[in-house]
Amino acid sequence: MKKILIIDDEVSIGQLLSKFLSRNGFLVETANSGATAMEFLKTDFFNLVLCDFRLKDTDGREMLKEIKTLYPATGVIIITAYSDIRLAVELIKMGAYDYISKPLYPNEILNTINKALSTQEALAEKPALTNPGQQSVKKQSQNSGLPEDFIVGDSAVSKELMRQIVLVAPTNYSVILYGESGTGKEAVAKSIHLKSQRKHQPFVALDCGSLTKELAASEFFGHEKGAFTGALSTKIGHFEMANGGTLFLDEIGNLSYESQVALLRTVQERKVRRIGSTKELELDVRIIVATNENLPQAIKEGRFREDLYYRFNEFMIPLPALRERGDDLMLFAHHFLMAAKQELHKEVNGFSEEVIARFKAYNWPGNIRELKNVVRRAALLSQGDLLQVKDLPLEISTASQCLRTPEPKLSTNSSHASADLKNIAHEAEYETIMNVLKEVRFNKTKAAEILKIDRKTLYNKMKAFSIS
Repeated sequence: MKKILIIDDEVSIGQLLSKFLSRNGFLVETANSGATAMEFLKTDFFNLVLCDFRLKDTDGREMLKEIKTLYPATGVIIITAYSDIRLAVELIKMGAYDYISKPLYPNEILNTINKALSTQEALAEKPALTNPGQQSVKKQSQNSGLPEDFIVGDSAVSKELMRQIVLVAPTNYSVILYGESGTGKEAVAKSIHLKSQRKHQPFVALDCGSLTKELAASEFFGHEKGAFTGALSTKIGHFEMANGGTLFLDEIGNLSYESQVALLRTVQERKVRRIGSTKELELDVRIIVATNENLPQAIKEGRFREDLYYRFNEFMIPLPALRERGDDLMLFAHHFLMAAKQELHKEVNGFSEEVIARFKAYNWPGNIRELKNVVRRAALLSQGDLLQVKDLPLEISTASQCLRTPEPKLSTNSSHASADLKNIAHEAEYETIMNVLKEVRFNKTKAAEILKIDRKTLYNKMKAFSIS
């Protein structure tokens, strides 16, 4: 039998919960203070703790810390008399399994308890990962309501990311996704959309990093035919396209200050007017933005509007870097390999031990995006059923975290392009762009500045080289 400890200073609630859970097959103890609860916890192990947030001698935060210090594997569910999404996020980040608001409903409590215990059992009985590729496919099929390009990891940080997605998705909160380039921000935004009540409405994505200040207004708001020189037809803007659904604005920190001013009015008033039109359209749009920049620092430097930042920052989700995700690395790598195998119609089924060792030693500055590109290119070059070290870029095959300036050399590998000047220049250009992107952690605006080209040219070259 599973043992549950109930901590609540309202004796009547503790007794009711105790009777209900006992009837459902649990062994139950009750404590009406934090001190009494700690006496129980120091002498006995409990599979789960139900703890009221406000106690006479302490609160849910302190109890959560104490419980997790004594028994990290014990699940903790916090109960409170009021609902506060920010408090819920804080407690879950601290290690709580879930958060339930009063009034308490028996079926909801029982369902949450059973899920918490099932999660514990799954983690305790987790088998060794013998075939990560099959595991990733199975994991995707078990997580319906997620986009195909979203991979659910097994690491603690991946589970925390998933928990925050599930937490915020049902709300209409605006969300900032903050993380290094390549960490999968658009996939997370799609996941939030698909788990929300807007899932049957449009999900519209716009890369703000590619917008000039002249182009931004037209892309955001649309325009009428003849509104300006070159407006040969009516254009629907991204806000209007996303009406009823979700608008995802990537690289929001790269918007010009003038574009931010125009955007603020629309975000505040939830109305949009096409350029050249006098008619305003009411908007019902959830906004999710993504950035790899420190926006508070950008505000201090006068590059980003503080009022716009607070409009977006109703909820923030930090995205972990690939190097922080432990064994998820090979899970993701196998997922990308299976996709490349289908795309290329090649029998490539895994990675040599040497490749796995190099992957784990490498720092992955470009994160999941870089991993995907490396696996796809290696699959193309591979001549066997396993990817080998010779199929990898030099910086990974040597497990070096230092960036190198490319020196074009004649290729002696028959799987590479022929050694004429055009192909040498092509390969050198690819290596140069990749090295700069890695150096700036795939911040395309900074990369374009270093390469002394505009963002549009960089985007076109990345597209030509299949750098996603």
